[in-house]
Amino acid sequence: MLERFTFGNLDSAYESFLKYSGLQECVLLQTCNRVELFGFGSNEDIEKIKKTWASVSGLEENVFKENLEISQGSEAYHHLLKLTSGLDSLVIGEEQILGQIKESISAARELRASGSALNTLFDKAIHVGTRVRQATGISKGSISIGSMAVKLAAENIDDLKSKNILLIGTGEAASLVAKSLKKRGIDFNITSRTFERSKSFAETVGGNPLKFEDVITNFKSIDILFVATVAPYFLVTYDKVKGAMESRKNGMLIMDLSNPRTVDERVSTIKKIKMMNLDQIAEMVDKNMRTRMGVVSSAEKIINEELPVMEATMKRIEIEPIVKNVFKEIDHARVKELKKALQMLGETDAQKIRIIDQLTQAIVEDIISVPMNNLRKASEQGDSEILRTVTKLFDYRKE
Repeated sequence: MLERFTFGNLDSAYESFLKYSGLQECVLLQTCNRVELFGFGSNEDIEKIKKTWASVSGLEENVFKENLEISQGSEAYHHLLKLTSGLDSLVIGEEQILGQIKESISAARELRASGSALNTLFDKAIHVGTRVRQATGISKGSISIGSMAVKLAAENIDDLKSKNILLIGTGEAASLVAKSLKKRGIDFNITSRTFERSKSFAETVGGNPLKFEDVITNFKSIDILFVATVAPYFLVTYDKVKGAMESRKNGMLIMDLSNPRTVDERVSTIKKIKMMNLDQIAEMVDKNMRTRMGVVSSAEKIINEELPVMEATMKRIEIEPIVKNVFKEIDHARVKELKKALQMLGETDAQKIRIIDQLTQAIVEDIISVPMNNLRKASEQGDSEILRTVTKLFDYRKE
C-alpha cells in the first residue's frame, strides 16, 4: 500500500504540487515506513492536494479515504519534532529518520520547492531533534531485533564486510536487518520464496536478490545467515547445514529471527556452527528498550518546551509579508513626496539631499516600527483579530 503512494520521480512531483495543488512551498519525505507531504500556502485546499497526489502517483482519489492522515498548524509542527527526535518511528530513537529529513529539505531547497516558511520549520525541527538525541541519549544502543542481530554478528565475526551474507525473508524483521547492514556499508544477498518479492525488496531496502531455490539447497558459501520469515516449517534443516559444513573449513553464524523458528534447533549441535534464536536476541533488545524508554519522557519534555517557540516563529513568518508590504508602500509614498519637495525647493546639493533623505527615512521608521513590532508580537500570540484589522487598514492583498 505504501509503495502505491510513493513518488517515483521527485522532480516531477515537486513541479506538479507547486503548479496544481495551491501550495506555495512543499517538502516530500519518503522512507520505508512513510510517505509525507509538508506544505505551506495562503489558502490550503486538501482536495486539490489529493487530486495532485493521485495524478502524480497514478491513483484513484478514493484510496485516500482510509490511508491519508492530515495535520495542520501546531499539530503538524509537533509531528515533525517527534519525527526528528525519533519518537514517531517504528524503532524508538531511530537515527536514520533524521538523516532522511535532512536529505528531504536539501532536495526541496535545491529545486526551490521550499521557501522561507518550510526552510525555517525544518531547520528548527532538525536542531531540536539533534538536541533531543544529544541530551537524552535516546539513539544510543541497538534497539530492534534486526539491528541487534547485526550488532551481535559483528561482535562474533571479524570483518563482516568480507563475509558472504544471506538474508532470507522480506518482512519487517528482514527490512530492519537489511537497513542495519546497509547503514554499516555491508553487502548482502536477499532471497524469499518469490523472486519478484526479493527484487522489490532489494530495490526499496537493499541487497542483491537471489532465487530461493538456488540458495536454499546450498549453504556451502554462506558465512552468516539471517533467517526472518513466517514459514510454518523448517527452511534451514539439519541435513542441509550438516552437508554444507562437511566441505567447509570455516564456521557459520546463523541468526534465526523467525516466529515460529524456521531453523532446525538441532543445527546448533553441528561443529563450527554458532546459532542464536529470536528469544536470545529479543532478551537483549528488551534490555536496551527499557533503557531507551526511560528517556522518552525527557525527550517529550524538550519537545513541549520547543513547540511554543516554533509556533511563534511560524506565526511571525505568516505576518512578515504584511509587514514588508506596509514598509514598502509607506517608503514608496515617502520617496514620492521627497522628490516633490526637492523639486519645489530646487535643491541640487547632493549632501543636503542625502541628509533630507535620511531624515525622512528615520521619521518613517520611528512612526511605523512600533506598530509593526506590536503586530509581530500579536501574531506570535495568535491574535488573528488584529491581523484582520491591519490587513483591512493597509488594504493588503495576498499575491
